[in-house]
Amino acid sequence: MNAKYEIIIFWSEEDASYIADVPELPGCKADGATSYEALQNAEAVIDEWIETANDIGRYIPSPRGRLAFA
Repeated sequence: MNAKYEIIIFWSEEDASYIADVPELPGCKADGATSYEALQNAEAVIDEWIETANDIGRYIPSPRGRLAFA
């Protein structure tokens, strides 16, 4: 992964797993049994999100780093 997007990880009681949300990439989320697994999955999903966006000509925002809100 060459881009560094902020990833927010939280426990979801409803899903009974950790959720990794990438707020700068709409719809880009992953889950995992542990926070580390959710992070690894999110890094893979970010690459897939960017690849798909390139394929369909969708705008890819530049990483802004740490967001002021979360």
